Amino acid sequence: MNESKKRRDLFISFALLAILFVAVLVLEHCLPKTSILFTVLKKGAIYSLVAVSMNLLNGFTGLFSLGQAGFMLLGAYTYGIFTIPVEARAQVYQYFNGGLIQFTLPVVVALVLAGLVAAFFAYLIGLPVLKLKSDYLAIATLGFAEIIRALFQWDKIGMITNGSNLLRKYPVFQSCLFYFTVSGICIAIIVLLINSTYGRAFKAIRDDEIAAEAMGINLAKHKQLSFVISSFFAGISGALLAMFQTTIQASQFKSALTYEILLIVVIGGMGSITGSCISSFLFIACSEWWLRFLDRTIEIGSFTVPLLRPGFRKVVFSIAIMCIVLFYQKGIMGDKEFSIGKIIKFFTGKNKKASVEKTAQLEKN
Repeated sequence: MNESKKRRDLFISFALLAILFVAVLVLEHCLPKTSILFTVLKKGAIYSLVAVSMNLLNGFTGLFSLGQAGFMLLGAYTYGIFTIPVEARAQVYQYFNGGLIQFTLPVVVALVLAGLVAAFFAYLIGLPVLKLKSDYLAIATLGFAEIIRALFQWDKIGMITNGSNLLRKYPVFQSCLFYFTVSGICIAIIVLLINSTYGRAFKAIRDDEIAAEAMGINLAKHKQLSFVISSFFAGISGALLAMFQTTIQASQFKSALTYEILLIVVIGGMGSITGSCISSFLFIACSEWWLRFLDRTIEIGSFTVPLLRPGFRKVVFSIAIMCIVLFYQKGIMGDKEFSIGKIIKFFTGKNKKASVEKTAQLEKN
């Protein structure tokens, strides 16, 4: 019976995903390419991936890291450097004699390489840094992100990074389906990891390091593994962000980017994959679309609506975030996940029926 339920839920999940992809495809053919909805969908998919990767580290392993912007920077630059066409390198690297790299990699290979470069740096940084805990680890990883950002703007390595100049003319994709596909595959891999023996070890470390070590879990190995995997997917999300923005510059990857991602994770719920995905789209929709009207001055006859002016959107957005944090201290989802079974029960009223039967039984007794 349980196996049939699992197969049914799996079938429904794939059916819903197929419907989602078809809906996005239809929207792309019906709406103009400049629609703000596509901006929300693309950026929401990118932020979902980086938020889930950060949640793997902060929410599931209990390591407080603030280096996500640095790993995204590494992924973005790796993708841009290795995919710029050879004939365009003289124009892009005009101040550095065409640059050092004189070959081009396929997009998929460059995406994987972006993750691998971020993971490699995470491994090197993790050797000394992961011995720290709590706020000290956060400060160390934040410092790493700032150092990387400053280093990539240094003209001495401009033959590779183009210094403080823009990287451009690399392949970009306008279709939302591309961002949904890449992010979806990566998030699915993270979900499989969390549900594996490694994921259970991560959760044990988060709950109680001493008890986890007593049970035979190698703390240093598993912390390093979680840090490297999280950084790998952060690197891929950085490459996706580079495609979305069409240009790359180190100054775009400031510490404020990490704070935005951390905010998304907290709002969605530490330890909830679906929470991170939902909050990512809500965050982008509010900041990029729904609250835009608050930045425009509105006049009704001779009366001007007070407070509405450029920048007021951020004030309202900050107040909304404060309310969410105050009334949902564990986030929208907490540490729970959406499941097809729960949704079916909710709409079919099975939970309500069971509750009524239980109440009737109690009254009878």
